[in-house]
Amino acid sequence: MPMKQFNHIQLLRYAGFFTYLCVGTPLLRYPGLMAAMREQGRSPLLVDLWLVCYLLFGLVFWFLTHRLGARQVSAAERLLQIALLLVLNGTAVVIGLISQSGLCALLLVVVAVVLPWLLPVRPGLFWAVAQNYTLVPVWMSFHDTTFTLAEAVLQSSLYLGFSVLAFVTSVIAKQQGEERELQRRLNAELRAARALLAESSRLGERMRISRDLHDLMGHHLTALSLNLEVASHLAQEPQAQEHVRKAQTVAKLLLNDVREVVSQLRDSDGIDLTTALKSLVEGVPRLAIHLDLPERFSVEDPRRAQVLLRCAQEIITNTVRHSGARNLWLSFQRTADRQLVIHARDDGRGAADLAAGNGLRGMRERLAEFGGRLDVTTGRGRGFTLDAWLPLEVAT
Repeated sequence: MPMKQFNHIQLLRYAGFFTYLCVGTPLLRYPGLMAAMREQGRSPLLVDLWLVCYLLFGLVFWFLTHRLGARQVSAAERLLQIALLLVLNGTAVVIGLISQSGLCALLLVVVAVVLPWLLPVRPGLFWAVAQNYTLVPVWMSFHDTTFTLAEAVLQSSLYLGFSVLAFVTSVIAKQQGEERELQRRLNAELRAARALLAESSRLGERMRISRDLHDLMGHHLTALSLNLEVASHLAQEPQAQEHVRKAQTVAKLLLNDVREVVSQLRDSDGIDLTTALKSLVEGVPRLAIHLDLPERFSVEDPRRAQVLLRCAQEIITNTVRHSGARNLWLSFQRTADRQLVIHARDDGRGAADLAAGNGLRGMRERLAEFGGRLDVTTGRGRGFTLDAWLPLEVAT
């Protein structure tokens, strides 16, 4: 797997699963465990139940963490997560009761690692504390060591320290990850804005040069042509008239060249958005953005260029925060009727009912200011599809 895609959330998930595998090492001596059960006068079938609970813990943990770090979780998904956390807690307690060991506490440390990514901080911390004290009956059930209730509570408190350490470490990792994502997004926006500013400055400089050429050289050449016209009527000698006519021809050609250069500077260029858009889509975590642009994508109006850049930024932000998608396809096309079309599509989970937030409302307002419009279609399990139209010139 490329290092670019191997993020800290995946690392926590794999580390937790590795710890889970280590907790299962006693099961490698399966026949010996069954013999020990017989010697203690306990049913060997308990070892089978131990194995079943251990495997169930691993399967539930792996499923529960497959969308670890998702920004948006529905109410139904939240209830399912809580139910699965209860299953993890219950299987850990059963394993502790059967094995008569602290393996159950180690499994709960694994749960504590992922709690900050599944629950808000306060409920998550409460869960981490409460689940450790569900082990009190486990300590009191030990055959070789007699724990009183107070001693069992103290034993749970001992393991609670490890769970809280794991929980706090995971909270810090989550907060730092969010800060890095915010910094990445701000840096991408800054690079895009810098590229847009550079293009606007370049376009402004070309417009200044074109105006100077027109106002200075154009006026002087026009005056020179008029003076040469007068000189051609005043000159008496044929030789002098011939030189004046040649000068007139050169002046007219030079004036035409200046006008052509001014027209090219004014009409044949615009703000190149290619660099700005590429800067905006670089390094977005957990989302592959497939950008489809013309070879040179330019817009004449700086304000419209700013609208396009903000729309692309909002599309990416909404996809990361709300869709749960792995891929985003983003394309820009020009139409024959002087409109620019933005088409965006992701492979996220979609939504049965679309509730427009501030981002979508802001996009609609920006587009409407220039006579544009926005359409969003979605459905549960069908991802989001967005189409935006922006006229490239003011309708008359």
